[in-house]
Amino acid sequence: MTMTLADAAQIDDGVVTPRADRPKRRTFTAEYKAAILAEYDAADRGERGSILRREGLYSSHIVEWRKAAEAGAASALGPKARERRDREVEQLRIRAERAEAELARTRAALDIVGKAHALLETLSESTGTAKPPKR
Repeated sequence: MTMTLADAAQIDDGVVTPRADRPKRRTFTAEYKAAILAEYDAADRGERGSILRREGLYSSHIVEWRKAAEAGAASALGPKARERRDREVEQLRIRAERAEAELARTRAALDIVGKAHALLETLSESTGTAKPPKR
């Protein structure tokens, strides 16, 4: 068997990186958890295992999700979406305030430029100099 460059790239060079070749942790939405809990609770004892296998879940998932649901923590069933949404709203509010401040500065600058132009035009007319022809 001959070794190619592609094979050489796959050789373990002994460097160990944290979390190398590890799958990402799965996350589940609140709706998914509630649906699985309802289906699991409605199923007969013999069918419960097939539900877990079909979904790739463990009984510990059901135990934890049920504890969260029984504790009345509907938000615990899902990711901290409210906190993320509140943080995003706050960032957007700050961004809008900055944009409004910049708009106010731009309007003030345009107003000043307009007034300066009008003043120069008035001064030009009062000195009797003709306006340069427009091209």
